[in-house]
Amino acid sequence: MEPRSVPGVLATMEVKEPVAKRILVTGGTGLVGKAIEKVVADGEGRPDEEWIFVSSRDADLTSATETKALFEQHKPTHVIHLAAMVGGLFKNIRYNLDFWRRNIHINDNVLHSAYETGVQKVVSCLSTCIFPDKTTYPIDETMIHNGPPHSSNFGYSYAKRMIDIQNRGYFEQHGCRFTAVIPTNVFGPHDNFNIEDGHVLPGLIHKVYLAKQNGSALTVWGTGKPRRQFIYSLDLARLFLWVLREYDEVEPIILSVGEEDEVSIREAAEAIVEAMDFRGELLFDTTKADGQFKKTASNAKLRRYLPSFQFTPFRQAVKETCAWFSTNYANARK
Repeated sequence: MEPRSVPGVLATMEVKEPVAKRILVTGGTGLVGKAIEKVVADGEGRPDEEWIFVSSRDADLTSATETKALFEQHKPTHVIHLAAMVGGLFKNIRYNLDFWRRNIHINDNVLHSAYETGVQKVVSCLSTCIFPDKTTYPIDETMIHNGPPHSSNFGYSYAKRMIDIQNRGYFEQHGCRFTAVIPTNVFGPHDNFNIEDGHVLPGLIHKVYLAKQNGSALTVWGTGKPRRQFIYSLDLARLFLWVLREYDEVEPIILSVGEEDEVSIREAAEAIVEAMDFRGELLFDTTKADGQFKKTASNAKLRRYLPSFQFTPFRQAVKETCAWFSTNYANARK
């Protein structure tokens, strides 16, 4: 499959400015990659930018040889690095070693190929689950390495933390502008809606869809009490563009709604029930693990840079995501 290229130029314009930035997006067919592609296509792209979205079908990024060939083929000036082995709580618990090894290989290959081919800037994607399990709240960007992560996903968490170490190393040793963002729980169209291996919100959306189809009760795993900050993928995509163009620190930045917008799993389930007009019973299976109770993140650093950024209201974003899933059920990842 050919990687998709989205020039930041309207087809109707007669005079094309020279493309100054060639932006390679790894993991370009995933949740965040698709969101970036949409906001770029919907008018956020700029005339001097060419966007190239690649997936695992274009190169196996665990292979140093294939990764380097990908970079030599596309010659990017900028990279948004989203590719990763990802999964929900229960998949992480089962495969911690696989999460560690695959992600370490992917990240090392991407960052080193970027360095070797003279890429000007790399923005990698971390996660709030990498923060220490025992910590004070709200967590902020200075606390990443202050203690072990939650035991349920230590493989993924340590592999993602190492991106921050490598970014510092490439900057100190080679002057590279490699940085990272730390989103909270992302959701939206093109997510992985697999009930076993997906994240909590898309898994719940799929469960509600099936419960409604079958006329059965909705069973939510766990107590419903853990709290999360959810960020809509299209909001995150707009913030990624800002980071790529404007944010010059090597230190990572948390991309999140405010602490006051944290919701419980029960509240998230109720928002989905409302969005999909589900009339059945809502049950909680307390024999299933809850994972971390909360991982409240501070977006104070983001707000210092962008005090007036408008996030999509949670219930509106849930409604749009549920509508997308229902419309695209046959082809959605599930």
